[in-house]
Amino acid sequence: MNKNLSQSNDALQSMQEPLATIENLILNIRGKQVMLDRDLARLYGVETKVLNQAVKRNIERFPERFIFQLTDNEAVKLVTICDRFRLLKHSSSLPYAFTEHGVTMLASVLKSEIAVQISIKIVDAFVTMRHALPSYNQLYNRIENIEYHQLLMMQRHDKTENQIEEIFRTLSKYDLPNQKVFFDGQLFDAHILMSQLVESAEKRIVLIDNYVDESVLTLLLKRKRNVEATVYTMQMSSAFKLDLQKHNAQYPPIAVNIYTKAHDRFLIIDDKVYHVGASVKDLGKKLCAVSLLSCIDADEMIHKL
Repeated sequence: MNKNLSQSNDALQSMQEPLATIENLILNIRGKQVMLDRDLARLYGVETKVLNQAVKRNIERFPERFIFQLTDNEAVKLVTICDRFRLLKHSSSLPYAFTEHGVTMLASVLKSEIAVQISIKIVDAFVTMRHALPSYNQLYNRIENIEYHQLLMMQRHDKTENQIEEIFRTLSKYDLPNQKVFFDGQLFDAHILMSQLVESAEKRIVLIDNYVDESVLTLLLKRKRNVEATVYTMQMSSAFKLDLQKHNAQYPPIAVNIYTKAHDRFLIIDDKVYHVGASVKDLGKKLCAVSLLSCIDADEMIHKL
């Protein structure tokens, strides 16, 4: 008796609940707006078991578009995102979800004036939520568009910064002096200039130097992969031959030819010819200079070798 009285009081209290409170009980599952059996049972003032038994006795009135049972994964997700469903974790049965049509049908199944009145309030809540959805979707789409455009702007900003950095790198690479004097001991400065010249090559590097060692191979490693490298030298020691063999087995090969008719050192970078005042391996040890020559064409010099 007390139990029935308590349930009646719950139902009367439910009739006085504001619409916003009922709206908070409406969930979105499988893309549908639904309410769970336990929430409906509380609003109707009956036990969840009693509500579900009434549905089962009239199951022909509840097609799948009116009611469906949650899966294990759906129940776990509910427990995770909403604290009021924590008891589901220990429940032996999965809850049922009722659509708006299912809620309407419940009123006729439960057969009470209170059930009818509460069903009207619940349907009103469904309608309110349904009307609000387009506004929510528009707001969501606007936020999504703003975030998308912000992302685009960030990407464009990053791309612009990268392009600017690339421009400066390119300018610094090709802003090379036509001539440079190195004084006694400026080994590193000389090495930097030779590295910049090698890195600036786009198609070919030709070095004419009577005295080469493994440091020349290391220097030429700085060139781009598609740039051909050729060395003309007066002689090759056994050690250098071994170094060249190991180098060519691992890296883009360097062609080394014996040439005994050169006195000075020359470096050809694409179509430019540089006069080098000392062997590359000794550049900067003593006073010397590197100069861009305008009196001879690169192809002409290579043809005469």
